[in-house]
Amino acid sequence: MSPWAGLLSTTARVSLLLLLGSVLFSCSSHRVPEFALTEIEESDMKDDSGKELGTEDDADPEDLEVFYPTDQWQALRPGQAVPAGSHVRLNLQTGEREAKLPDRENGESDTREERRRKRLGKVDVDANSFTSEELKKALAKMKESEKAERKAREEEVRKKFRPIEQLKEEFEKLNMKIETDYEIMVKLISKFNSSASTLDEKVAALYDLEYYVHQVDNAKDFLSMGGLQLVIEGLNSSEASLKEHAAFVLGAALSSNPKVQIEAIEGGALQKLLVILATEQPLAVRKKALFALSSMLRHFPYAQQQFLKLGGLQVLRSLFRQKGMEPLHVRVVTLLYDLIMEKMLLEDSQHGEQMEEKIQQYQQVRLVPAVVEQGWCALVPNLLAMPEHDTREKVLKLVGVLVAFCREHYRGDPALGSALSLLRSEYEELAAEEQREGDKDGYFGELLGSVNTIIQELR
Repeated sequence: MSPWAGLLSTTARVSLLLLLGSVLFSCSSHRVPEFALTEIEESDMKDDSGKELGTEDDADPEDLEVFYPTDQWQALRPGQAVPAGSHVRLNLQTGEREAKLPDRENGESDTREERRRKRLGKVDVDANSFTSEELKKALAKMKESEKAERKAREEEVRKKFRPIEQLKEEFEKLNMKIETDYEIMVKLISKFNSSASTLDEKVAALYDLEYYVHQVDNAKDFLSMGGLQLVIEGLNSSEASLKEHAAFVLGAALSSNPKVQIEAIEGGALQKLLVILATEQPLAVRKKALFALSSMLRHFPYAQQQFLKLGGLQVLRSLFRQKGMEPLHVRVVTLLYDLIMEKMLLEDSQHGEQMEEKIQQYQQVRLVPAVVEQGWCALVPNLLAMPEHDTREKVLKLVGVLVAFCREHYRGDPALGSALSLLRSEYEELAAEEQREGDKDGYFGELLGSVNTIIQELR
């Protein structure tokens, strides 16, 4: 054999080895690089019963630890939860599971901050995305946030308002003292009763007292400290301003306060009020006296009975004959309507032992017969000529109550018939306008109903 043949044989063997190497390299280069060392045998991942081993489902959700993937392969520790969408592989060289972020189309991966925004932007309670421990921490942070907000609100309130103890300390430093209503009323009564006080100081004391005695308990204290009697005596003052404010304080103390009402009528307040109303006094003084009289008579049948005995109705009727007393007319009409309705409603109510006693007291008050006898049937309808709708409303109410007792007089009164016809025409237009505006139960509709009811009763 020639040496060239041996050399050719050796060369052929080297070429064959190079050719096989290139084929193997070419095959390996066409496989996915990330799975070059990946070989997952499904049979190796299951036990005899077919259940998969080594997965996150075997771990207790309480023990799962969050894995934060990057764009590089990282080894997974046992029990770590892998976010959804991550690439996972088994490294055959090391035997460890590895994971990383999926590649973008442009070849770049999400940054850690972007991944955090994605996780916060959409809440996924899947165990592969959030562990139970992570959710607990999030809830704890929410509670801490709410607690912090509540503390902030409380702190804001503390800044706006100070405790009473601190205020007292500051007032004491300023030589000031927080006084009770009782203590204030004692000082005001002393100022009003002092001979050293000027007229303006006494009027100012009465003005302040009116504010305090509106409260029932304060009015009772006012009575116990002797203030009520001093105010009643003030009704005799020669100073109009003192009379006015004394009557104002008296009316405020009497309102819905039976104990004060009894003491006031026993102290002679009723007679003094009627004297003020019956004599020439400024309109402002008479207004306050009528206010005090109304407060005394309401819900107090004994006072109503004494009022009639003392000629109270004649005193009120005289106000209609005096010039400049027109503002009092509506107040008088309102008072009479309230007193008549008060008795009628009580008689129609369910009777009990206490109610029977009160009904007996009201039966002794013959208010309606006195109203009819003293000519109020003719006097009241004249006020329908007043232009104010509020005045007409109150007059219509009283006429509607008196129609049962003054029917014959009203039927023979042509002026009343003409006034009612004019009112009906006027209120029909106003009520129709209300309905066009969508107000079906309007004010003028109610007035029209009152007019029509009276007209119907007189037919």
